Amino acid sequence: MKLSVVMPVYNESATLRTIVARVFDVPLPIELLCVDDGSKDGSREILADLASQYPALRVVLQPHNMGKGAALRRGIQEATGDYVIIQDADLEYDPQEYSLLLEPLLQEKADVVYGSRFMGGAPHRVLYFWHSVGNRLLTLMSNCITNLNLTDMETCYKIFRREVIQSIPLEENRFGFEPEVTVKIAKLHLRVYEVGISYSGRTYEEGKKIGWKDGFRAIWCLAKYSLRKAPARPVTEVLASAGEKLRCEDAHQEAVSASSSGPR
Repeated sequence: MKLSVVMPVYNESATLRTIVARVFDVPLPIELLCVDDGSKDGSREILADLASQYPALRVVLQPHNMGKGAALRRGIQEATGDYVIIQDADLEYDPQEYSLLLEPLLQEKADVVYGSRFMGGAPHRVLYFWHSVGNRLLTLMSNCITNLNLTDMETCYKIFRREVIQSIPLEENRFGFEPEVTVKIAKLHLRVYEVGISYSGRTYEEGKKIGWKDGFRAIWCLAKYSLRKAPARPVTEVLASAGEKLRCEDAHQEAVSASSSGPR
């Protein structure tokens, strides 16, 4: 089992070394894809240095600032692991909780797992009241549209089976990724689980980027993608195709191993 961690990076020089070290401190086979989105604060140079320290770190450079959604789309396309998780480049989310998020997937109960900041008893930094109200309102609107009962649609921590997320055509370039992917996985009738996580939010002075305009964009995305037709190819077909591919790869590997160990 290999986990692909997709990390969009934009002007995160203050936290980049720390978060990359925390990701590789997780006792799992990890591929980290850092997608730099046109940083101008030295983040690209830091990533080049980190890539020489960590063989499992792959750096992808966007030609210019294209937005978080565009960076995620690029990283997801490049992922090769069995599962794909989204990780911000700040220190708000704790990579030590990857195992918690993976559990429903490894138990074959889920296709997608959301890490909720609004459930469970893990520590949460107390910050902006109106941000929490906005998050809950967006989640309520999302639930009304998708008929899911999520508690945190806007969470960063979303983990997917790789073949599932790579089969979903993603379009949003900024922070509209969250509502877009939520509507699209609901239309695919995927098995969605939520797991309570900790949250150490940061202030705008500390580098927080999302604003009220992104909230209105999220509402637009919920309406826009809810009116789209469901994908023509059912997710069961996607999963069956991926399963058959994996079985063929395993059979090929066994045949190669048998031939190499046989009589000469």
